[in-house]
Amino acid sequence: MTLIKTKVGRRAFIRNTGLASGGLVLGFNWLASCKMTPEQVNSMPKEWFELNGFLKIGDNGLVTIMSPNPEIGQNVKTAMPMIVAEELDVAWKDVMVEQAPLNTDIFTRQLAGGSQSIRQGWEGLRMAGATARQMLKEAAAKAWEVPVGEITTSEGMLTHEASGKSAGYGEIASAAAGIEVPEEVELKDPKDFTIIGTDRRNVDGEKIVTGKPLYGLDVHREGMLIAMIVHPPAFGMKLKGMDAEPIKSMPGIKDVFPIEVYPEDLEKQWSDGGAIAELAVVVGNSTWECMQAKKALQVQWEEDSKLESTAYHDEAISELLKTAPKEAARKDGDVDAAFKTAAKIVESTYSAPFLAHNTMEPMNFFADVSADKAELLGPIQTPEFLEITLASRLGLPKEKIDIMMTRMGGGFGRRLYGTFAVEAAVISQKMGAPIKLVYTREDDMTQGTYRPSYKVKYKAGLDENGNLIAWHVRGAGTNDDLVFENRFPAGAVDNYLAEKHSLQTNVTTGAWRAPRSNFIAGAEQAFMDEVAEAAGKDPIEFRLELFDRAISNPVGDPEQNDYDPERYAGVLKLVKEKSNWADGTSGKSRGVSAYYCHNSYVAQVLDLTMNGDTPNIDKVWCAVDCGIVINPLSAKNQIEGGIVDGIGHATYSALTFKDGVPEQSNFDKYRLIRNMEAPKEIETFFVDNGIDPTGLGEPSLPPIIGALTNAMYKATGRRHYSQPLINDKPPLVG
Repeated sequence: MTLIKTKVGRRAFIRNTGLASGGLVLGFNWLASCKMTPEQVNSMPKEWFELNGFLKIGDNGLVTIMSPNPEIGQNVKTAMPMIVAEELDVAWKDVMVEQAPLNTDIFTRQLAGGSQSIRQGWEGLRMAGATARQMLKEAAAKAWEVPVGEITTSEGMLTHEASGKSAGYGEIASAAAGIEVPEEVELKDPKDFTIIGTDRRNVDGEKIVTGKPLYGLDVHREGMLIAMIVHPPAFGMKLKGMDAEPIKSMPGIKDVFPIEVYPEDLEKQWSDGGAIAELAVVVGNSTWECMQAKKALQVQWEEDSKLESTAYHDEAISELLKTAPKEAARKDGDVDAAFKTAAKIVESTYSAPFLAHNTMEPMNFFADVSADKAELLGPIQTPEFLEITLASRLGLPKEKIDIMMTRMGGGFGRRLYGTFAVEAAVISQKMGAPIKLVYTREDDMTQGTYRPSYKVKYKAGLDENGNLIAWHVRGAGTNDDLVFENRFPAGAVDNYLAEKHSLQTNVTTGAWRAPRSNFIAGAEQAFMDEVAEAAGKDPIEFRLELFDRAISNPVGDPEQNDYDPERYAGVLKLVKEKSNWADGTSGKSRGVSAYYCHNSYVAQVLDLTMNGDTPNIDKVWCAVDCGIVINPLSAKNQIEGGIVDGIGHATYSALTFKDGVPEQSNFDKYRLIRNMEAPKEIETFFVDNGIDPTGLGEPSLPPIIGALTNAMYKATGRRHYSQPLINDKPPLVG
């Protein structure tokens, strides 16, 4: 086994490990990890020995790994322990996992978001396992009076071959716990990995499918009451009054009252985005009783600020793009001069609506707040920021606030904004009782926080040989500036201009799976195909020409570009090969797309036929460069989920407004993809390059929209510029 020496930083180890293992995009409820044998169940350790903040070993050799990050379904609860187990040299069957509560003294960035959990945790988790392994070796060497360098490890066993001595980790754990943290540890060479890179089943899979308690909605405590809220029916309104007395006498109702959750002078965190200052609250014995009381409650609302009706419509962004002053986020060369000499100019505008997150599990949180402490439990992507807000709002020191995390029934960015947890705590404090706040689907869908609506205008210039000589992108979003000025094709075009603008509105918006990329990738890649057609070139070859330019003769400072053109071109070449792009598929129309986001590269080819205006997707080929893949089985699931999610929302979904009121409040009006509309087959290929892992939860979603619209054009002769695609009826091209 080849080992690589790495500095630990003796006293900073626990803190550094916490930093490295923070936030992926997505979270969990770390109960038991791997399935134990009956013998292990019947012989649980009598004593555990902590070797560092992430790891403890039982006297019988079982290993428990603490995870600081929330689990949203990205399967970090399986992948992160695999990393520790690999470096520890322990058998996977002997590993268990526990969810760590919020602890900012030990862990840093306890957050699920941005596809960063594995990327940020990679080094720290490896060091946690390797450090414990080294401490075990030193303890054994001391006990056996042999050089530590002569001791080897394998599957939870320590061996000194020369003397014939051996022992299990459990036998040495007590002595190892007293060993000083080493200055250096040796990490495995990736070629020697035996756990990382192998398929491992989701450790919570059986509990999920059998309905075992894992999620926030499963939480139940003795004496707990249920709370539900009534928020303003339209954005820009506030609570005026309510007739609570008749409702208080309804069956099971304990109290009905208005409550100011966010006083005007409260300092908010970014995670308080979308907060509603004052709400009407119903508290009762059961969810059903509270729902009936909510329906009967008469609440009066009034205008809080003048509603700008244009803020809810596509025309407002169009006007902004027409009238906003030109402010270059990036400018290479002279775009205006290049367009004047261009032999051919292509121009297109793309738009997309607001989208709700619509997690399977609506917002909920348990809170038990007393005069001197607060205990909270529920599904949250940002517990650290929640703690700061709660300390200020409840008037309690942070050390008196205990936040525990459950597995989440979906997040997609919605649970980055923990206002629902603050609401639960404030209601519990007022009631002087433990409560579980539960949102209905309608509460969740009409409150926000939404994916912004977007519009982007592209203009490209070609010379007489079909070479791209000018590129201009100008985009805007509601409360979001949309454009990534340093992404492709920046650095590959002599004359390049990127402009970005934001339309401020009282509709609350926020992160939605692959923020900004979830729209602009599809628009960019659809336009790229349109320009390739105008140039008379194959769409893949057209892109590869641009990557060659960025590799061999980049425009401007290549360090300014967000992407690595060689890796970008690599996934495009791989998907071209795997899909037999040159041969095509008989009877099918196909489109291609490639995009970089969350530190990873994805290229996709999609084959479809059309049933009227509806695409029937036969197959998707997907090439991914995300560095080392921890758990290929889980990684493929994430890729497939992102592809289905992207196709579904781009094709069918939209959230619209009338006078500030959301027009969709449940799934009868908000369209999601159905099983029969998903691709019949998805084939995924990972680039094996040995690079440290990067993001995976989000990167497959953005480019699939471009591949879809490009294939639809091939099938119909119509280019789509507006989402949802099912409602877009463009004319034939040409």
